[in-house]
Amino acid sequence: MGKKEAKIDAYIAKSADFAKPILNHFRSLVHQTCPEVVEVVKWGMPHFDYANGPMAHMASFKQHCAIGFWKASLMKNGKELVEKAKSEEAMGHLGKITSLKDLPKDFILIKYIKEAMRLNEEGIKLTAKKTSAVDKKNLIIPDYFIKALAKNKKALKTFEEFTYSHKKEYVSWVTEAKTEETRNKRLADAVEWMSEGKIRNWKYLK
Repeated sequence: MGKKEAKIDAYIAKSADFAKPILNHFRSLVHQTCPEVVEVVKWGMPHFDYANGPMAHMASFKQHCAIGFWKASLMKNGKELVEKAKSEEAMGHLGKITSLKDLPKDFILIKYIKEAMRLNEEGIKLTAKKTSAVDKKNLIIPDYFIKALAKNKKALKTFEEFTYSHKKEYVSWVTEAKTEETRNKRLADAVEWMSEGKIRNWKYLK
């Protein structure tokens, strides 16, 4: 059985009462199905890694939970899982989960986990999603933003490892400030949060 990460124990303990049985159940199924799983907290959320790669994640919010698979788009039910996430505007691929009843049957979840394991075992990689020319043009990182990051090695490392969307969330939040005072406050917060490995909306990950 894989070792359980104390930070994830704490994450679940701090979650809303409705979320605890959901998170504990999925976590238990992952360990049952994948004894060599490695637990880790990334971007403020519990993640499950296997075979030197990310496999699945879970998160709790104020009114729902989310469960996702890193390579969902490559799984047999990939299209269905991705579309469900889009239709419900959920961070995970199983929609917005408010109780154990919202979860698929255990045998289906186990099937998903096994498939995610197989993809990692075979070293199958996700194809990098191409960013449109328009998006690239819109993500202009101001010099003051870069200089602030350069003064904090941990924050800079986090920013460099972020996905395009996570980078854009921070840059947009800071640059859209209406006053210089607000901008400076947001920039200071952004650097502090990134030095802790947090995404822009980490406060909503309960």
